[in-house]
Amino acid sequence: MLTQTPEETWSEFLAFIEEKSSATEFANWFAPIKVIPGDSETLVLEVPNIFVQEYLLDNYREDLAAFLGTESSGKLPISFVIAKKEATKPPIQSTPSEPHTPSPSQPPLKLNPGYTFQDFIEGSTNQFVKSAAMGVAARPGKSYNPLFIHGGVGLGKTHLLHAIGAYVQENHKRLKIHCITTEEFINDLVDNLRNKSIDKMKRFYRSLDILLVDDIQFLQNRLNFEEEFCNTFESLINQNKQIVITSDKPPSQLKLSERLIARMEWGLVAHIGMPDIETRVAILQHKAEKKGLRLPQNVAFFIAEHIFNNVRQLEGAVNRLNAHCHAMNTEVTEDVVQKLLHELFQYAPHKKISVENILKSVATMFNVSISDLKGQTRTKEIAFPRQVAMYLAKELMTDSLVKLSSSFGGKTHSTLLHAWKKITGLVKRDDTLRRQIDMAKRNLEE
Repeated sequence: MLTQTPEETWSEFLAFIEEKSSATEFANWFAPIKVIPGDSETLVLEVPNIFVQEYLLDNYREDLAAFLGTESSGKLPISFVIAKKEATKPPIQSTPSEPHTPSPSQPPLKLNPGYTFQDFIEGSTNQFVKSAAMGVAARPGKSYNPLFIHGGVGLGKTHLLHAIGAYVQENHKRLKIHCITTEEFINDLVDNLRNKSIDKMKRFYRSLDILLVDDIQFLQNRLNFEEEFCNTFESLINQNKQIVITSDKPPSQLKLSERLIARMEWGLVAHIGMPDIETRVAILQHKAEKKGLRLPQNVAFFIAEHIFNNVRQLEGAVNRLNAHCHAMNTEVTEDVVQKLLHELFQYAPHKKISVENILKSVATMFNVSISDLKGQTRTKEIAFPRQVAMYLAKELMTDSLVKLSSSFGGKTHSTLLHAWKKITGLVKRDDTLRRQIDMAKRNLEE
């Protein structure tokens, strides 16, 4: 098997790959991989997610075999473990790619140069959706198709959409890609109808390899435009062309035709949630570092505790601090932050904790309805959030178990007690769940 230590063999492989891949590809897919030392002849690699593992095996199996050899069964002597993510881990930096020059028949690809995977800060509420986006970018049309990303305003949906476009632009140069907002699609259709060039528009959209569409919710209540989009959608999907769509709501909550909703639910529907406090701190420090602004850790936490609904507001806070501190030649302190950003600070109104408030908080966090939490549905997607709500009710309220359980659609007190015991055990070993519950408690107790 291996004639060298795993670390030495992997280092040689990396040196070989770095010469034949772009800087962005190497930074995204290879730099995060670590060798786990051991006595076995099998190379054990720690990868940040399953998409990196699949990318490595799908694209570099022959190269790996050349360096490592193969077992008698033909398998590579490699095993993988998925790393636990740290929200505050600094992102990998890479040099910007050269601008893409579109062909004469293709309109310019309008992408925000700051919206790349390297500049997207990962945390517990967006880790999966980022991994899914990276998987789609690496293997268009072969991972999740369509990929539907939904979440609130300013949480990073457009960022990931443009990051996919930027990655494809650099690493799949032959693919024809178009990134457009729903409003631009509607305007494009209107212009072509007016100019009697609708067939030309249809040919263009149906010839794409990748279509990225932002804010599909603006297609609601526009039946004629919806029909044309749905036809385009079906044409591309039938050709195994990649489609990525963003929205402020999941497909099932959009006022669109059942036909289009069903099409959008074919692939992967991924939710991007509000970042937890650790992720917000990482975002603030990353933005500050890019601007050359020194932001002490305690000040970053102070800001993150008071601005929590919107990543764009965090960026706006850094911009304002940067302008002030450079103009006044001062350091960033809590006093400066309080004076300069107080109107941006968010304060949840003090409210009495009730089962109804708990249900609202949990329903928002897990993207389910309050009626589902009170209902009889026992699917995992509903039952688990319901157990979390029961756990919070017992933890935060002093009412009897009988009274609390009756507020959950007539459940028994033994059901509530079982839920409380289960979640109590999970919280001790599930960091993501613990952070979610801590966030719910803060929202309820403020």
